[in-house]
Amino acid sequence: VQGALQNASRLHLWWLGQSGFLIQYQGKHLLLDPYLSDSLTKKYAKTNKPHVRMTERVIAPEELSFIDVVTSSHNHTDHLDAETLVPLMQANPELKVIVPKANLEFAANRLQVSPERLTPVVNTVRLEPFVFRAVPAAHETLETDEAGNHKCIGLIIEVGDYKIYHSGDTLLYDGMIDLLKKWQIDVALLPINGRDPKRGVAGNLSGEEAAQLAKEIGVKLVVPCHYDMFEFNTDSPDAFIKTAKAIGQKYYVMQQGERLPL
Repeated sequence: VQGALQNASRLHLWWLGQSGFLIQYQGKHLLLDPYLSDSLTKKYAKTNKPHVRMTERVIAPEELSFIDVVTSSHNHTDHLDAETLVPLMQANPELKVIVPKANLEFAANRLQVSPERLTPVVNTVRLEPFVFRAVPAAHETLETDEAGNHKCIGLIIEVGDYKIYHSGDTLLYDGMIDLLKKWQIDVALLPINGRDPKRGVAGNLSGEEAAQLAKEIGVKLVVPCHYDMFEFNTDSPDAFIKTAKAIGQKYYVMQQGERLPL
């Protein structure tokens, strides 16, 4: 991270595993949906759904003492993890924590903070140099609260000259392509672990669907995520790669902990 600061005019992206990413731009740092603990492995150790890790965590959250903003796209623990976010907030007292407005009370309770400590998003939140625009995510359905606010969201993040789409956990839904196409997205971060009801958890885009979605919305570069974390809920990126090549969609497959300068 310190080395990347020497080239602060560029945007730098690290994959932290699952749907977690670190973004650095002009000395500011944003974390997207970090899961940097073993809380799920411990929670499900003696159940019929053991969360056996395939990869070690990239870094301990308390070591990330330079973060300005962190996001949570929805309330599943691998996207809203107290064992990640509580030490992260302790290491960064001024940290802004963005959550869907529909999840504000739930998130505050899980993190043992007042709702006022969190930053709810419905449409747009501006935290310079980042602008966050919430879009619906279907995990597996488009679920809303009584006020119509979506419980699962993706974020279009505008920073510098870039537009980055972090979908959160989602399947395809009616109107999704038209909604996203208008943003002229530069980089899309999309899950590829697919959907298998036998897993007993909500599903995501498959590799083929992620590559095709990126192509249809005009993404310049697509990066796959949400795989190689838990043995029971993963998939190979091979189908994603094969599809992206076949349809001429530019892609990059990252290793966990790897930096991608843009």
